[in-house]
Amino acid sequence: MARPPRFDTGQLLDAAVRLAASGGPGRVTMSAVAQAVGAPSGSVYHRFSGRTALLAEVWLRTVERFQESYTAVLGSHDDPHLTARAASRHVIAWSRHHADEAALLLYGAADFDRAHWSQEHTARADAGNRRTLTAVHDLGKALGATGEQARERITLALIDLPLSIVRRHLRAGAELPPYAEDLAEQCTAALLPPGTVPATPATAEPPARDTGPEEQHGDDRDPV
Repeated sequence: MARPPRFDTGQLLDAAVRLAASGGPGRVTMSAVAQAVGAPSGSVYHRFSGRTALLAEVWLRTVERFQESYTAVLGSHDDPHLTARAASRHVIAWSRHHADEAALLLYGAADFDRAHWSQEHTARADAGNRRTLTAVHDLGKALGATGEQARERITLALIDLPLSIVRRHLRAGAELPPYAEDLAEQCTAALLPPGTVPATPATAEPPARDTGPEEQHGDDRDPV
């Protein structure tokens, strides 16, 4: 029987996430990842054709994990106002529970050499962005948001606003404060179209860390 590999792809990507979170994408090299897990460089090259492929995979796995959990919350309530508020809270909660991944996502796909990604990696990123933005737009319709300005308001409420809270604290090297979820929800609720707003918080616990595959750059942005 063949002996299972000592270092699997997940372990290598976990190490790459930690390197990117602590020192930025520039720290993610084939040799640095190998050293971080105590593996020979050949183990990394066996799974990734080169540094560009490694950067693509670490970005995509991270952003896809966020997108999958976020879109799940977007489908978690029948009431669109509750859904919107829960989605805003989720951005904060996910970032709190996945600190390294959230730090990585302070960067953008361009920082992970997207310009040189393979066609497969680029298509994968674009598909994930479309799915997430479609889910946000569908919720906007359910909230009665029609017209360009109304749709922009929904994007601000559900994506830009909670992300701004995360980025401000993480870029300052600070932890997210315990009231961050409440603050994000209250600000999101204030931006939503008129409707019945429940008095209780729309809590949504972040799902457990994915073990499988999982830009906020507009059409070229990842909605994270």
